[in-house]
Amino acid sequence: MSTQEAQDLTIRKSIVVDCSPEHAFEVFTERLDTWWPFESHSPGDGLPVSATFEPRVGGRVFQTMAGGEEHEWATVLAWEPPARFVIDWHVNPTSPSTELEVRFVPEGEGTRVELEHRGWEAYGDEGADRAASYNSGWDLVLKPFIAAASR
Repeated sequence: MSTQEAQDLTIRKSIVVDCSPEHAFEVFTERLDTWWPFESHSPGDGLPVSATFEPRVGGRVFQTMAGGEEHEWATVLAWEPPARFVIDWHVNPTSPSTELEVRFVPEGEGTRVELEHRGWEAYGDEGADRAASYNSGWDLVLKPFIAAASR
């Protein structure tokens, strides 16, 4: 077994937002296009006019550009509002997909949002670098989510 295989490349993030799990889940999924930092985290050229999270197993997560072109990000694997969702993350169709799970756990008067992004081993020798890039990327993505979800 190589060192790469033994290394846990799973990205784990945990934040607390000042709202109910229902509200946090809704903001993350139904209001994705109101908080996602498209300027730095968006496939394709230009800014999208919307981002859609289809609320069902088999649903898509995608952005729509001004001309109607869609860029698919993911496919919904598990849909359990307001507790969690799991998606097959394939923003770049020429690269292996990964899996993203987000859980919404009541904590005091707020909600702990636990993000786990796994499957980087599919990238082989590039897995650690890809995981590191997404690890810092999720910090940038979650910051506007915290502001949007907290009331």
